[in-house]
Amino acid sequence: MGSDSSAGPGPASVITAGEAPGNGDSGGKLIVLTAPLTECIDHAGYFIQMAIASLPAWMEWVIDKKYPAWRKVERHEDGSAKYMPAGLRVLEQSLRRHYSADDIAVCFPEDLARFLGPRTRVVAVSTHNPLGVTFAAGVYTSIFGNSRLPINSAHARAAFAAIKSSPYRHLFKVIVGGSGGWQISQTDSYEELGVDCVVQGRSESADCMNLFDMAIRGEELPREISVAHPLNRDDILVPEARTTFGVIEMTTGCGRRCNFCLPDLNPQIDVPKDKIMAAVRANVAAGNKQISLATEDMFIWGQVRTGTPFFFPNREALVDLFREIVETPGVEQHILSHCTMAPAVVDPQLIRELSEILLEKSPVHLPRVSRHPKKKILSPLIGLETGSVRLARQLMPSKAVPFAVDDWPSVVLEGLRIMNENNWFPVMTLMVGNPGETDDDVMATLDVVYEIERRGLFAFMVPSVFTPLHDTRMENKKGVTETKHLSALQWQLLMKCWKMNLRPGQYSWWGPLAWRFGSFLLWLFRLRRLNGPYFTWPLLLFAGALPESWMGKLRKIYIGKPLKTKTRAELIESLRPSHRSFIREDVA
Repeated sequence: MGSDSSAGPGPASVITAGEAPGNGDSGGKLIVLTAPLTECIDHAGYFIQMAIASLPAWMEWVIDKKYPAWRKVERHEDGSAKYMPAGLRVLEQSLRRHYSADDIAVCFPEDLARFLGPRTRVVAVSTHNPLGVTFAAGVYTSIFGNSRLPINSAHARAAFAAIKSSPYRHLFKVIVGGSGGWQISQTDSYEELGVDCVVQGRSESADCMNLFDMAIRGEELPREISVAHPLNRDDILVPEARTTFGVIEMTTGCGRRCNFCLPDLNPQIDVPKDKIMAAVRANVAAGNKQISLATEDMFIWGQVRTGTPFFFPNREALVDLFREIVETPGVEQHILSHCTMAPAVVDPQLIRELSEILLEKSPVHLPRVSRHPKKKILSPLIGLETGSVRLARQLMPSKAVPFAVDDWPSVVLEGLRIMNENNWFPVMTLMVGNPGETDDDVMATLDVVYEIERRGLFAFMVPSVFTPLHDTRMENKKGVTETKHLSALQWQLLMKCWKMNLRPGQYSWWGPLAWRFGSFLLWLFRLRRLNGPYFTWPLLLFAGALPESWMGKLRKIYIGKPLKTKTRAELIESLRPSHRSFIREDVA
């Protein structure tokens, strides 16, 4: 069943949870599952999710102009959603082990009226960023406007408002899960959003099912509950239903134990190949043409709990898995998820073989840098985080393993060289305003950024302000909290990265001129007041209004010092003998 929704002025204007024709006859569903519309869509393209997570709500018109039909979603004949985020599908499958499928509805927020009724006892909401305080959202919404509320958070609030306004609200409990639930508990937004309980953890847990039992019996729920994570691969549920972007879980955990990371605290598990492939076939059968494996580090798959340390990739297993996925009839596109940089240095041949398999199915093109005949690229997400060895020792001491953290800049530069040679141009995240960060630390990161540019390498570098995530080792640490508190060097790091990011996409002679003119107008009328006195020169750098060398001589910016780093051969030589024995002979 196609959608009758269309682009409009905003989320609240199209969502209602009131009475719907036929609702009184059906009595509603016992359990209703939903998620904000912005977290459900995948038909408008891969990069729309990045935009709606970062742009402020008042700029939703930009998305409407670029993707005029982005709100048009697909439904089954009964009005239920054809696709949903993978985490919500896991919850659906967990519930179906305990309740009849006829008792459960999965729907888009604007369709809540079809399924809420006097029989409804639970509404479960999966949300990624309900209040706009993830790593990237806060800084970019602040840069572009005076509101921290990004587009996807505005839609999340609209979904909660629709649930709260239901005439049956007094009959059911609202349970929230997903990676953004901590935002509600930390800000005590329960009453504002109409939430009864926030669940931290996965729905496979018996504790999670007990919570739904309590809600159905009408019992009071705890404000917040943490439920157990599966401890082995057999307990991981991989839903055989269509997911947004064809997301299928590949691994949990990572093993590098970065202090700021929440998912890394989960046990290291790799999902069996037969479960992954069953989910691939189910997505294709339901009309999905795209597959993306969800993971914190794709390179650990096939090497968990083996005799080989997880940071030496299992090349044969990975190549076999990805080959079977992209060769599955009906799979037209494949997108890489997260990985780490060190494995590219450990096994460049793995990168080459994966490129041969995956590039043809990549939907991402970048003609200015790609050597592929069709100008396609692979663009996994990789954490650079900092170029400062001092900070790296404190925040992520195992980020470079099997190499020493002192060699982190060398690992980044060598890994990026190997990836670029094989048409991998990753999205690399950086953290700005870390607790205890000094000007020397920021300059060390700028040195790495300028060295990337100097060596002719390329990655999409996405800096964001440090956010102390709930339940991590740094949840009580405090760094920069407002963009107006950023130092001149921190602003320069933000603007330099985005200047480099935009360069490959500017094909016309007028593009750079438009950026310069538009940036100047934004600074003149809005941003100079919003972002503080240290923003001006970095913005001029971003706009290319003045030569960087000239600004450097005037000491208005820091232009970076050349780095002498280790080659791959030197990095391999630096490994301790017990680790060097795992280096493959064909890449030694």
